Amino acid sequence: MPLPWTLAAYELPLRFTWKISRNASTTKTNLLVRVGEGAASGWGEAAPNVRYGETPEGLTAEFEALVRAGLGELTRLHELEEFLAMHNPAHALRFALESAFVHRAAALAGQSVAAWLGVAAPSVPVATAFTLPIMEPGAVAGFVAEQQMSRFSVLKIKVNQESGFELLRALTQALPGRELIIDGNEAWTDADALLGFLEKLPALPGLRVRLLEQPMPATCPDDYRYLRRRSPYPVFADESVTDTANFTEIAAQFHGVNMKLMKAGGYLNGIRLLQQTRAHGLQTMIGCMVETSLGIWSALQLSHLADVCDLDGFLILRDEPFGLVREQHGLLTALPVCWSTLRPVVG
Repeated sequence: MPLPWTLAAYELPLRFTWKISRNASTTKTNLLVRVGEGAASGWGEAAPNVRYGETPEGLTAEFEALVRAGLGELTRLHELEEFLAMHNPAHALRFALESAFVHRAAALAGQSVAAWLGVAAPSVPVATAFTLPIMEPGAVAGFVAEQQMSRFSVLKIKVNQESGFELLRALTQALPGRELIIDGNEAWTDADALLGFLEKLPALPGLRVRLLEQPMPATCPDDYRYLRRRSPYPVFADESVTDTANFTEIAAQFHGVNMKLMKAGGYLNGIRLLQQTRAHGLQTMIGCMVETSLGIWSALQLSHLADVCDLDGFLILRDEPFGLVREQHGLLTALPVCWSTLRPVVG
């Protein structure tokens, strides 16, 4: 009997306008995948990323095509991996399918997901960064107070060329001395212009930069090699590493890698990317898209493999539908899950 698979789209209103260098949104539509029935079931989440041409409609069409191609006939993980490699669906959908399958398999085996994957389980709460999106610099102090950002030991700030310096000035005035992740989302196209921006930053009192994340497009490897030797801060790849990467090249361009499971396309490849990152002497980071706590729960299973965690995607949602992750004082704890009774509560 074929294994039943279902997919449903959920519109998730955000708590505030999520603006980065290339777009802005007030809602996010993610897809929730379920495999199996009753006690023998598992759930996964796909957060489509427009940067890679992913849309809810496109992923839904891909899912329906996979079902027609025999998705329900697969009973072993290696069969699923071969099937997905053959059909090559979008990264986010691949992760949703593989994670749902793994969650079901672990439950049937009576194991934790981490144990089933062969990695150590997260044993302590994990510190996450919390992100300030692009906004008018004059609105930063109010946003910081409203979102109670002082409870986070690491902050992330989205910047662009036009207002990046003033945003950093406003944030360091509101919360001086916090470690900052500066995320350019490919906003700069010239390494010298970027270095000019970085050279101004030491003038900001209370500035502590942990890392600089993907400030230029992934299509600028020569600029990144030039920047790596000159940047006063560690430079991390985000958009430059999806599900595959030439790590010799990545090591020549960056000091670290931000692995996101939605880009990696699955737990297994995410683990491989983190291991390859560390094997090449690079720092490791685990990030996320705008996701429910289902996707963040999955990322937390691998959190011990990273030096830095940026897993605040579920905190951006107005009505988070699962409640699978608890946040206290900027620390995240993955809660126990019963996949057979899990249901999203969406307003």
